[in-house]
Amino acid sequence: MESIALWQGLTVCGIVTWIVISSCLNVSQKLRTLVRPWVSHHVITGTPIILQIQKYQHGFLDALFSGLSCVVSVPFYTAFLPLLFWSGHGKLARQMTLLMAVCDYSGNCIKDVISAPRPSCPPVRRITATKDEKENALEYGLPSSHILNTICLSGYLLRYVLCYTQNEDASLKFAGFAIVCLIVCLTGLGRIYLGMHSVIDVIAGLAIGFSILTFWLSVHDYVDSFIVSGQNVTTFWAVLSLLLLFAYPTPELPTPSFEFHTAFDGVAFGIVAGVQQTYHQFHHEAVPRIFTPQLTVPAFLGRMLVGIPTILMVKYCSKALAKWILPVVSNTLGIPIKSTSYIPMLNGSVTGKQSEEIKQSGYINKLFFFSSQDSFDVDTGIRFLQYSGLAWSVVDLVPSLFSYMRL
Repeated sequence: MESIALWQGLTVCGIVTWIVISSCLNVSQKLRTLVRPWVSHHVITGTPIILQIQKYQHGFLDALFSGLSCVVSVPFYTAFLPLLFWSGHGKLARQMTLLMAVCDYSGNCIKDVISAPRPSCPPVRRITATKDEKENALEYGLPSSHILNTICLSGYLLRYVLCYTQNEDASLKFAGFAIVCLIVCLTGLGRIYLGMHSVIDVIAGLAIGFSILTFWLSVHDYVDSFIVSGQNVTTFWAVLSLLLLFAYPTPELPTPSFEFHTAFDGVAFGIVAGVQQTYHQFHHEAVPRIFTPQLTVPAFLGRMLVGIPTILMVKYCSKALAKWILPVVSNTLGIPIKSTSYIPMLNGSVTGKQSEEIKQSGYINKLFFFSSQDSFDVDTGIRFLQYSGLAWSVVDLVPSLFSYMRL
């Protein structure tokens, strides 16, 4: 117990120390000044390669690569992971969720630290066929998140399948590896063809993706053991999630990257909290799995019909509840807040009576001395709680409904 509390305390202290040091020394700006000119040079010099690839423009290729970018995107994995939980493969689902959170945080941090441009359009032709792609185009370029996520998640999924089936056939392993390589290559080619990334972005995504996957494969068993049977799991993860929000670097210009991280940070916390509470009821290794007599395909379809509307309803209710509670709590504690989109009344700086109240109880705000913000965007907290509630319902509320309905 003492050793657990010790490493948790050291982890929290380490992150807080990094936040203070990086803020005081302006580490993000210094790294940006050092690295961005080199990256920008390679983005510019790589433009002829993009134009050469785009000479083969065809409607079929537009549809193929646009569709592939949706299949390997964060929204797709967010929709896919609940089905994985409900299929009985709980360990795979929670490990892929946490790996996705690591990929999302790492990739977006690097994007916003470097703040490197995407290929210039024109002359490059940029295809954004979906709303998700249009939002992605507002982010910085290096590294390619699609490549990074694809390497990590497809690689981890392949390892799980080979271990789960315990198949030692070399030809099957080679076929699985070849399929993963094909998907990664097509994804990289597609990001260049669509004009979303330069070659240097794809190369960086490959390198960072391999590094994260290698690291995760060495620690995933320890992480999973801590989640299902550790001490102070929910409290520690809540503190960790909060600190990661403050530790996120400030980009040169605002981008959607921080919003994406906040959402998946909430997902990771909701999954960890829910699994830790209900592991022995719904997520242990002996639960029924799909394609077995205990969980047939019709029963799984029934789970989908019940589960998907439920989690969407919880997401809506969590957002509404957070929009009501967070401003009240913030005003009570004297924390200055604003809202960029969720609450129109909180559209900027704080004035009048509210400002006087903040001066009187401003010591609360001084606790966040490591932040340079004059006020905090309440949308971040709303988004975090919204997706935490969504994730919690996936692993706790919905499985309880399945048990009650005998699905």
